[in-house]
Amino acid sequence: MESRMTENAEEITQLTVQQAGARGGSRTLERHGREFFQVIGKKGGKRTAELYRDLFREFGKKGGRPRRPTLDEYMGEEAGK
Repeated sequence: MESRMTENAEEITQLTVQQAGARGGSRTLERHGREFFQVIGKKGGKRTAELYRDLFREFGKKGGRPRRPTLDEYMGEEAGK
C-alpha cells in the first residue's frame, strides 16, 4: 500500500479493491445492521431464482450440478473420426 502527501499535508492512502470493499461493507453494517444484509440477501436469492429457474431445473435433472461437456460433445461428431 502506498501513501503520498498532498499540498495541504493531508496523507492520502491508496486502497486495494478488496480493502475498499471491506471498508464499505463494515460501514454499511454500522449504518443499517445485520438485518439489512439478511433482507437484501433474501431479495437477491428470490430474484436469482426468478431469472434462472429453468437453468436450475436443468441442473437438477443432471444431478444437481452443472457438468462440463465431454470433448466429443464440445467438438461435435467429427472429433471421434
